[in-house]
Amino acid sequence: MTYVVIDNCIACKYTDCVEVCPVDCFYEGENMLVIHPDECIDCGVCEPECPADAIRPDTEPDMEKWVELNRKYAELWPVILEKKDPMPGYEERDGETGKLEKYFSEAPGEGS
Repeated sequence: MTYVVIDNCIACKYTDCVEVCPVDCFYEGENMLVIHPDECIDCGVCEPECPADAIRPDTEPDMEKWVELNRKYAELWPVILEKKDPMPGYEERDGETGKLEKYFSEAPGEGS
């Protein structure tokens, strides 16, 4: 099992999860984070830290596409090690549906 970031993170990008990760397996895109599924140790400490409920175990139904997306972008984006402020407008985007199609960006973030 591993944990993955799903579309709830897009356009919000809370980073509370990054602070508690013992293995630094979060990677930063322009408008979301991902978890490298091969680096995640399945401890689960990140899941309850996410205000947007954007971190899920890969054992939930229909998580295959999210495992693939997380793996792909973890290989391309820089690691993030420190908490940052959420994205501007996160309050309006938190909980919005269809965020992958509307807002997802393949561009890397700054990392830390």
